[in-house]
Amino acid sequence: MRIFHELTRRSGLHGDPHPVRRTRADQLRLVGKHVAGTVTRNPFLARGSYDALVVPHPRKPGGIEIYTDSLRSTLGGSALVLDSGINGTPLPGSVNLDFFTSASGAVRSRRVHARCAEIASALESETGVKVPVAALVAREVPKHSRLRAVYRTLLKRRRIKTVYVVVAYFHQHIVGAARDLGIRVVELQHGAISPYHLGYSYPGRPDVADQPDELWCFGSYWTDVAELPAGMKAEVAGASFISPLSATELAAKDPRLVVFLSQGTTGPALLSYAASLATARPDLDVAFHLHPSERSTDYVLPAGVRMSAGNTLTLLAAATYQVGVSTTALFEGMVLGCRTAVANLPGHEYLDPTIARGDSVLVPTPDALASALDTLPRASTPDSYYAAPRLPL
Repeated sequence: MRIFHELTRRSGLHGDPHPVRRTRADQLRLVGKHVAGTVTRNPFLARGSYDALVVPHPRKPGGIEIYTDSLRSTLGGSALVLDSGINGTPLPGSVNLDFFTSASGAVRSRRVHARCAEIASALESETGVKVPVAALVAREVPKHSRLRAVYRTLLKRRRIKTVYVVVAYFHQHIVGAARDLGIRVVELQHGAISPYHLGYSYPGRPDVADQPDELWCFGSYWTDVAELPAGMKAEVAGASFISPLSATELAAKDPRLVVFLSQGTTGPALLSYAASLATARPDLDVAFHLHPSERSTDYVLPAGVRMSAGNTLTLLAAATYQVGVSTTALFEGMVLGCRTAVANLPGHEYLDPTIARGDSVLVPTPDALASALDTLPRASTPDSYYAAPRLPL
């Protein structure tokens, strides 16, 4: 995934999906928190007996981590919540190993495998883009090995029986440690899955190391949209944070509101679609909604386009139309009754299955959006994307 992000960013195909901006002072404060956390948030020192380890997502809109919220409530005191503070604010009462995470990646291996040069050369020959494969391997492989050993000790000492994790492909050291000990690993879906997602799509379903035993999905659509690794089972767990709108709520939607759902990878290009629509249809309320990782200072809005604020789901519940590329928010908008346009920008392939189902329409150019707007569909079976919650505990 890291090589993929570097490849698409350096090629100019995508922007940075989740940019992290830290000043020198921010970095020093973070180091201080890590050191203090070895005493105040150390999972080895946590009191109590636990059956499960829960690893939430770092993103918490309004202070709520929506993907594990229902699970944590159900498990109660039997779950040890391990929540990093490196890229977000940890949940109250959670623990972490942030000091070890940072320290493990600070020392790079001087013995980089010779094949790294071959891989980098082959990748550049194939794509025309130079990616620092050797530098990534020199940092990530030793970091993985060190953290895997630390988590193996933690899981064994705390006698954990099940690990629940969000974004398993960025926590393979935890998954690997659990698999070393024969501990069941469940991943909770956190975003869009497609045949093009390197974290989930393995054509032919080969055996892949350090993968979860189960993937709990928002709805039935996600269980077979990509070929998961061999031995990994997909189940519907539903989504407690969203549900389809009623007929009354659909009727109350603002017929003028069009929401453009930005994301770091394609935001600037998507803005050209918004500008074109605002020019062609000045009667509409054209709102440009940022991804949580973006900032308003990243953009200069054209005439007729406003920057929206507030909760994404609340905004989509009021909107009649939504336009985006590959963000998960597009699927949320479908559940909330939005008519959906997919901009023809890099990454739109993520929505290909919904286009084939007739739940969205691919708009080839910014100029084509205005005429396509009134023919856009609503999803016919929105609960296939987000079902009612039913944790398969």
